[in-house]
Order: sequence, then C-alpha cells, then structure tokens
Amino acid sequence: MHSQPFTIDVPQATLDDLAERLAHTRWPDEVADAGWDYGVNRDYLRELVTYWRTEFDWRAQERALNQWHHYRAEIDGVDIHFIHERGKGPHPLPLILTHGWPSTFTEMQKIIPLLTDPASHGGDPADAFDVVVPSLPGYGFSERIAQRGPWKTHERWAALMAGLGYPRFGAQGGDVGAGVTTGLGRFFPDQVLGIHLSSDSASPSPMPQDSELSPAERDYLARVEQWEQEEGAYGHQQRTRPQTLAYGLTDSPVGLAAWIVEKFRAWSDCGGNVGQRFTKDELLTNITIYWATQTISSSMRGYYEGAHAASMTPLPPVTVPTGVAVFPSEYLVGRVPREWVERTYNVQHWTEMPRGGHFAALEEPELLAGDIRAFFRDLRK
Repeated sequence: MHSQPFTIDVPQATLDDLAERLAHTRWPDEVADAGWDYGVNRDYLRELVTYWRTEFDWRAQERALNQWHHYRAEIDGVDIHFIHERGKGPHPLPLILTHGWPSTFTEMQKIIPLLTDPASHGGDPADAFDVVVPSLPGYGFSERIAQRGPWKTHERWAALMAGLGYPRFGAQGGDVGAGVTTGLGRFFPDQVLGIHLSSDSASPSPMPQDSELSPAERDYLARVEQWEQEEGAYGHQQRTRPQTLAYGLTDSPVGLAAWIVEKFRAWSDCGGNVGQRFTKDELLTNITIYWATQTISSSMRGYYEGAHAASMTPLPPVTVPTGVAVFPSEYLVGRVPREWVERTYNVQHWTEMPRGGHFAALEEPELLAGDIRAFFRDLRK
C-alpha cells in the first residue's frame, strides 16, 4: 500500500455556489406550534442556515482539520482518506477508529488527542495509542463506490492497518463503525487484539427463539421495535430507495442540513435541545463536508448494499476480547442488556455510562477515551 499526504482544500467555487443556494432557499410552511413533532423545526433550521450563510467560516474549520496528518491510499481499488496520528508513550498501541452515519471523520476530533497523548490530559503515557481514523468509503474525502455489491469495509481496514505496518491492532467504532469493527473482530482475529464498541451492532446469528430470551432482552427488543416505528423511516428509505432521496439532498443544502441535524438532535443526549450538545460550527462542519464532497448519496447507498448483502447463513461469533460502552441515549432505545450482546461477542469489559448518546466521541470524548484506555490496558500485555 502506498499512501500520499492529503490536504483538505474545498474549491472556492463550491463555497460560492453553496452561499448562493442558501440565499435563495424556498422555505416550506409549517403547522402553528409544531415544535419538532412533524420533523425539523423551521425556526431552528432558519437560524442554523442564517448562521451557515453569514457567520460560519469553513476556511477556519479547514485549517483546524488540516492540523492533523491526513493521507489517501488506494485499497482494493478505492481511494481511502484517513488521519494517522502517532502516540506519545513508551509503546503506543495501534488503534483504528471508525465513525458512523450521519457523521464524518470529524466526530473523532476531540478523542484523538486523548488517545494519542494521554499524559497531556491527566492520563498515563503507557495508555497511548497510534490512532488511525479513516473516512468510510463513500463518505467525506474517501472515494465513492459506484458498483453494486457489499463494500466489505472491514477487509479494507485490515489491509490499511497492515499497509501502515501494524500486524496487530485494536479497533473501535459506533453505529456503522461498530459494524465495521465487528467485522474486523469476526474475520481477522489473528490481526485484531480486541474491539471496543460504543453501540450494539450485530444481532445474534441465528436469532434466538422468543422463549430463549431473558425478560430484559424481550423488553429491549420491544423498545427497538417501537423505535423503528417512530424513528426508523430514514433507514427504511436508505435501505430501499436511496437514489430517490439523493436528488433532493444533493441539490438542496437546506434539505441536507435538515436530514442530518434531525439525527443529531434525536440520537444524542441533548434533552431535545441540540445546541446543548453540539455547537453550530460542529454541526455545520460535518454537513459542509457532505455538501462539498457530494457524498450524501453514496453514504446512504451503503445502507442499500448492506441490506441486500445480508446472508441467511449463520455468522460465526466474535471471539476476540470485546469491550462495550453503553451510552443511555443511544438511539433513544436505552440500555442494551449485557446478555443480548454476549450472544454474539466475547464480552470482557462492560461499562454503563452516566450520560451520552449515539455520537459518543463527540458528545462525551473523555468518558469514551477513558473506557477505551481501560479496556485495552490488559490486552497490551
């Protein structure tokens, strides 16, 4: 594998076009006192878009992002963007962090220094990691995949880590990233020292009968079903007809912002006030990356390919040591029972967090970094 240094540099013409589109937004009507009951609140979105158009400074965000060491490398025919930061400690452990949807690699910004240089943040230098943060295929500055079929991102990540000279490494992820991390642990146990998850990813294979479930598991699955009815329409659309949705989100920055920010509000531990968890700059940096790279379509297409690649053949369990950090507002489903996770994973470490949600690395970086360090501490031996 040959990697090349990469610098984020969005063309000015793209930013000028964005500003023009924002200035000429056609706003829909709204039911009086609708709040967020019908979807994204119009007053909130108007405020965010006004800030995007008049105050948000992409170039300042770009300079901040470019302080990291960025690279691109071709892996199995697809160019992958990644950050590679070396740890400051006696024996840094290689660790690959994988984001989810609708995030980008920027979700990991706050956690990178906590893992690479723990001593500067009240930790032990012996807990340092060499951190690799890729952009998922079809997200951000990684190449879009335009062919049918499963993406097998875990295979690309294994090749990426081997290409960087890491024969053994750890992996961590949430949401889509938890699925990729699970694939690494399941299919590359000789390379992967252990995996850490900030959301439950894999259902048991095969699924147990209802009579085999504990009361806590049955309650959990009932909550998941209720969540799917209330919040799952996005996933159904992206698994079935992502291209239809892609036209509007690729053409309208306000439509794109609404589609993404709704999830940051609904899935985070923000109590209904998204500004309590995320700054406007954090939200808009993430959204602008999707806009500038035109990757919302390909990011959604990953749902389709994943659903259509699902196999009826039972999958092997994950035998590598697994750590799980359970955040209470993950998807609003609430806490997953440990016995449910243990049907798939070799759970060696379990932490129920006091707060936080779907975007754990951005919401609660200190809690997550501390749990990652604690889990891998014994595995380093």
